Amino acid sequence: MNLPPLIQSFVLHFGEMGSRWGINRTVGQIYALLYVSPEPLCAEDIVEALGLSRSNVSMGLRELQAWNLVVHKHLPDDRRDFFTTPDDVWQILRTLAEERKKREVDPTLSVLREILMQPAGSDEERFAQGRIAEMHGLIDQLTTWYDDVKRLETERLANLLSLGAKITRLLEAKDRVVTLGCRRPKAAREAGDTRTDVARAGGE
Repeated sequence: MNLPPLIQSFVLHFGEMGSRWGINRTVGQIYALLYVSPEPLCAEDIVEALGLSRSNVSMGLRELQAWNLVVHKHLPDDRRDFFTTPDDVWQILRTLAEERKKREVDPTLSVLREILMQPAGSDEERFAQGRIAEMHGLIDQLTTWYDDVKRLETERLANLLSLGAKITRLLEAKDRVVTLGCRRPKAAREAGDTRTDVARAGGE
């Protein structure tokens, strides 16, 4: 690689991590290079920086475009195609999450639904369907939560993530308020009955 040591370390690490996120090492390296580059890069720039073949770079850029992780740029008086990444790191996070959901979570939910719709021919299959239904319910619930969260504005999403364990305390406080709200009507009725009894006693 024809890169400064700091940038090379980042590019190499991102390539390794990319393979765990569902993209191959070369694609991860190309993305990392574009992410830290102060200017948009063309394919020739990437070939020179990473020491990759032109065909590998072209395929990597096409895959990144399919993931919506790169932005296509045109520079004045230059007919070559240049590429960069979105400026907003939150947009990058949202895109990665959405694309992985499409490729991994949605197909899994479809398969689970198909299995659950099939008639069970034995006790063994009925037991299996029960377990599969639990898995489907959990994934479906997480998907619903994700769909709600992804519609949040970036500032609200950042605030939500910063809450951490505070969310647990907030939910506990909400439960206490609900519990008190359920008890008050009963207490009010009892107090009303007491006042009625006192009034009756006074009338007598």
